[in-house]
Amino acid sequence: MKTDLIPHYKDSPEGQDAEAILRSCVHCGFCNATCPTYQELNDERDGPRGRIYLIKQLLEGGEVTEKTRTHLDRCLTCRSCETTCPSGVQYGRLIDFGRAEVEKKLDRPLNQKLMRWALRQVLPYPKRFGPLLKAGQVLRPIMPEAIKAKMPPKRQANSPWPAERHDRVMLALAGCAQPSTTPNTNIATARVLDKLGITLVEESKAGCCGAVSYHLGAHDEGLDFMRRNIDAWWPAVEAGVEAIVMTASGCGAMVQDYGYALRHDAIYSEKAHKISALTKDISEILSAEDLTQLAINNTPGSTSSGKVAVHCPCTLQHAMKQSGVVEDILQRAGIELTKTKDAHLCCGSAGTYSILQPEMSQKLLSNKLEALTLGQPDRIVTSNVGCQLHLESKAKVPVQHWIELLDN
Repeated sequence: MKTDLIPHYKDSPEGQDAEAILRSCVHCGFCNATCPTYQELNDERDGPRGRIYLIKQLLEGGEVTEKTRTHLDRCLTCRSCETTCPSGVQYGRLIDFGRAEVEKKLDRPLNQKLMRWALRQVLPYPKRFGPLLKAGQVLRPIMPEAIKAKMPPKRQANSPWPAERHDRVMLALAGCAQPSTTPNTNIATARVLDKLGITLVEESKAGCCGAVSYHLGAHDEGLDFMRRNIDAWWPAVEAGVEAIVMTASGCGAMVQDYGYALRHDAIYSEKAHKISALTKDISEILSAEDLTQLAINNTPGSTSSGKVAVHCPCTLQHAMKQSGVVEDILQRAGIELTKTKDAHLCCGSAGTYSILQPEMSQKLLSNKLEALTLGQPDRIVTSNVGCQLHLESKAKVPVQHWIELLDN
């Protein structure tokens, strides 16, 4: 794609990176075939190719309007287009850049600004999010139906974290929402790895991965979260930790991109690339291990019995490139999987998308649940806390993280 950037962007490292991505696009349109919003709206501007042109227009000094922002806001950043693209266009990085620039150029209505500010002030902070969630769960009976549906049920940690006793050590990210909403996910992961001779450790000083702020256009704020995590993890990295294990693929996709996000930071660039290289989803870790050491209980009534439908989050299959890995692990463990369809399409969770774009999010949720329940599963499993909470808000069967099936 030919470009003619204005000097403000042409002379900046970020603008040059964006131009390189633009130039890799041959505007073939294959991306639209796998874009969830294009499939629903049939509007060129609500597909990757159209959004690329909108960002190109911005970089070339064209007018940025409310319509520009609307079409960029509607993007899920699912990155399904990246998997489809024959030219390898790094669309996710371009849309993040474009959104951040639009935030600088176009003032939002007050209600939108307040909502986005509130999300950035609450979600990344477990000590704020946790108490607010508990209050909401208590008041759930008197809340409007729309809020009730999004309120996750109370869950308690049902097993102890195993003791540190192995030579092989890996780090885990506790995350923002996961400790309060699905506390058993990391515990189950630690217990499974313990059986495989691996000690899993959470670094208490590590916090939000930075995705909430970064994807909402607050790049400097997101980068600060990234730097804090690098500082928290670095002593363990220097001590030779084997990997940084992610149990929420949304966080995993972000941490694997630390090297790119901090590429122009003279102090953190090298460390960020090392952190990204060490970061792996738990499925990638287990796929390389001998799972015969796990005694899976598939007897009727156990937590691993019955038919299971697997939902592979967009961040796992399109960003982390681990499509089909969870299914392979579960089949190796003797768990019966059901047929699904349209696995490449987003469930509509997409971080804060389900809050900021509720109408489109609910359409995609209904489509995804229909696709997941084709084989009448007894449960649905996924790899990301946001997808888990979103799916269970309407699912008629239990929804959980797949790692819990291996912890019994």
